[in-house]
Amino acid sequence: MKRHRPLPPTAPAPAAPVLSPTLRTLLGLAAAVVALAGLSFARELVGPLVLGAVIVIICHPVRFPLERRGWPSWAATTAVIVVGYLILAVMVALLWYAGVQFARLVVSYEDELKATAESVVSWLRSIGLDDQAADATASVLRPANVLSFATSLGGTVLSVLTAFFFVVAYVIFMAADGARYSRAEAAFGRGVRPRVRRFEAYNSGVRRYYVVNATFGAIVAVIDGLALWALGVPAPAVWAILAFVTNFVPNIGFVLGLIPPALLALVVGGWPLMLVVIAIYCVVNVTLQVLIQPKFVSDAVSLSLTLSFFSVIFWTFIIGPLGAILSIPLTLLVRALVLEGDPDARWLRWLSGDHDAAPMHQAQAEPD
Repeated sequence: MKRHRPLPPTAPAPAAPVLSPTLRTLLGLAAAVVALAGLSFARELVGPLVLGAVIVIICHPVRFPLERRGWPSWAATTAVIVVGYLILAVMVALLWYAGVQFARLVVSYEDELKATAESVVSWLRSIGLDDQAADATASVLRPANVLSFATSLGGTVLSVLTAFFFVVAYVIFMAADGARYSRAEAAFGRGVRPRVRRFEAYNSGVRRYYVVNATFGAIVAVIDGLALWALGVPAPAVWAILAFVTNFVPNIGFVLGLIPPALLALVVGGWPLMLVVIAIYCVVNVTLQVLIQPKFVSDAVSLSLTLSFFSVIFWTFIIGPLGAILSIPLTLLVRALVLEGDPDARWLRWLSGDHDAAPMHQAQAEPD
């Protein structure tokens, strides 16, 4: 019998080429640019949809005590929707009242605004500022410009609210689906538990963020309103509402809420009253919003101060003015989708301010 020689071992198939880290980074950035360009193009739809989602996330826990008391699922869902639209109705009423009163103030103080603008121009020229720069600075106090600013701001708010009402059906369906999503683990098993917990943590972070902001905003609004009332600044309720609303804009909301009452104080009381208003706002708002509130916000959402400040600018650029109010939930959503599911991105999570992104060896050492 002939012996067959064993065949030589076949060479392993060549491994598929692996992309270099630099190329993977460039491809990821290119994909992010395309996605963000699409969001920016559809900003009139994306902004209201995100706002609706945030309202449903905030109101969703209303259903749990009702279901424990025996309410049917449809009744608990209806309660969530009712609470959401009550929040929206209150915000609309506050903004409408503030806008109407602001327009009346501009008309009532038209002559004083013109006189103040002329005096500011004269003072700026006396200290050596050229005519063009002086006129540009004083134009802030001209009644037409002030009223146009209020009109544009009111128009922006109205367009956002109108768009939100156009997606009312989407909000209703999303509130109804909230009950179904809570049963995902029972339907698909324990394998989906990490994803479910990730989004539960996201929803909890969004709720805590807005509860903290609403609490501090109400405190700041009451103190600022009472201080302006004591100083004799007209329409203190309007500026209190403005202080409450701008508190939802991280980091720069304080400045946005200060400018209108400070300018009005300059018109009715001159430089001394304006400086007193600025001093009170700085003491109250800096103490509460800069020194105390960031600690509670950081504990609620685990975002670094630098990232939260950049988020305001970035999302305002992407989806417009509504992005300033929704900047933190959008940033948290990106982190939950992109980083929290990738074990290799722990250091990026830690860099963003996530306190739970411990080093891998520490995470393995922690008991389950």
